[in-house]
Amino acid sequence: DHLLFGTIWRDSVLQLRATSCCDSGFGHGLALRLSGLGMQVFAGVLDSEGDGAKKLKEWDPERIAVLQMDVTNPEHIAQVKETINKRLGQKGLWGLVNNAGLLLCPVDAELQSTSSLRRLMEVNFLSAVTVTQTFLPLIRKAKGRVVGVSSLAGKSNNIPGVVCFIHTFEKSLVSLACFCRVLRLEMLQWGVHVAVIQPSGFKTSMELLIEPIMLILILLLPSVLDTMSQATKQDMSPVLDCIEHALLSTHPRPLYCPGKSAWLLPFLYTHLPTATFDRFTVRVRNIQK
Repeated sequence: DHLLFGTIWRDSVLQLRATSCCDSGFGHGLALRLSGLGMQVFAGVLDSEGDGAKKLKEWDPERIAVLQMDVTNPEHIAQVKETINKRLGQKGLWGLVNNAGLLLCPVDAELQSTSSLRRLMEVNFLSAVTVTQTFLPLIRKAKGRVVGVSSLAGKSNNIPGVVCFIHTFEKSLVSLACFCRVLRLEMLQWGVHVAVIQPSGFKTSMELLIEPIMLILILLLPSVLDTMSQATKQDMSPVLDCIEHALLSTHPRPLYCPGKSAWLLPFLYTHLPTATFDRFTVRVRNIQK
């Protein structure tokens, strides 16, 4: 069979990135790590001829199958499913990793266009739901694993977006976390484990969607993107360790929170009075401006 880790029959994994694919960041690093563990990896990429895709092909052409796939395109999803079915035969798919990669222009909610919000929800949430529903029969056959990469804000559905105007990004991933929690309960009877990864800030190549009118706002807020960059970590190994554990451990956890500060925001939100937490939120946002 094809899946990530475990016994001999657990040898294949499907890993998907929504827009920036597996050419860098978590997706690229995970594909390399899993292939090094002897797993058959199906890496979904937006551009199969891009630099990142070429590196994956050259790294381990026998164990890494690079598949062109825009997860917002139903035809692409159907084609990838057909390709994997042919490769697997009667075997099941051990693992599916949903790792969306779209970030809206970091501005206040009042200034976000509804078209941008729809695009964000389509990539970060709805596409992951569609892909998961498509491949669940193969996952169920192997009694495998589903992993969703969300946000630390997912630990509480009501935490305001305090991290420099990315509240809309957070909420799209909160939706993904909620979906995974429900799916985890539904899949228990089938022997399928579902896990959520909720990291703190890590520096990846996530796509930033900026509309023309928003460029003016970026010029008015020159420190915003610089602050976001300085607050993130380049070492992605804590996140990759968690995804690996969720896929391969005999006792995977339902929730992983990699990053030293991943616990802080949910802790403050659940323990501080609302008025106190609101003052803290406003102060953090003012500092980031």
